[in-house]
Amino acid sequence: MSDVAVACEGLSRQFDEAGRALVVLRAIDLAVARGESLAIVGQSGSGKSTLLQLLGGLDRPTAGTVQLLGKSLWTLNDRQRTRMRNDALGFVYQFHHLLAEFSAAENVAMPLAMAGVPWKQACAQACAGLAAVGLAERTTHRPAQLSGGERQRVAVARALIRQPACVLADEPTGNLDQQTGRQVFDLLLQRQREQQAALIVVTHDHALARQADRCLELRSGSLVPITQAPAP
Repeated sequence: MSDVAVACEGLSRQFDEAGRALVVLRAIDLAVARGESLAIVGQSGSGKSTLLQLLGGLDRPTAGTVQLLGKSLWTLNDRQRTRMRNDALGFVYQFHHLLAEFSAAENVAMPLAMAGVPWKQACAQACAGLAAVGLAERTTHRPAQLSGGERQRVAVARALIRQPACVLADEPTGNLDQQTGRQVFDLLLQRQREQQAALIVVTHDHALARQADRCLELRSGSLVPITQAPAP
């Protein structure tokens, strides 16, 4: 499929724990297309975050392959893999990871500047990105001057500023109250669809998961399709 943004085949991960092999993921096959949203639910400790780290090239699998835009991440050297990850992926975490000493616009501009965009131009694009998430009046505010929901909106703007092929979101609403979390999640889905990026989101909130195009459960190291998530 030419429109596949990220895929994996036979993806497995195990860790050594006190001399014993702890198998977290077992031979997972997955493909997510541009414009498609996928929610992954599962119990705490089931390996959801580990799966995202593998798909994002932040951790090496024990077995199997990860392809980003058709290229196998672990056949690339470190420099090529880092560049591929920076060019094609956006990340949103439970905690915003904004730089406290920089304004909202400067935080969003960072990925552009790192890609070689002149700073003035990067900041102008960042302001436009913040306007798209409803923060046109907050561009000069530092993280400490923003609410939790506003900080997470900045994180969404930062993840999408380079129009990545895929966004990986690890519990993006986990640090927010229910109402604010749903607003941020709705915004993330809206922006992802507008940009036709793939979205893979890990969430404990089954009500949010039902809004995605697909919902899978990570259970005993395997991804299991579920047609309807349990009530929250």
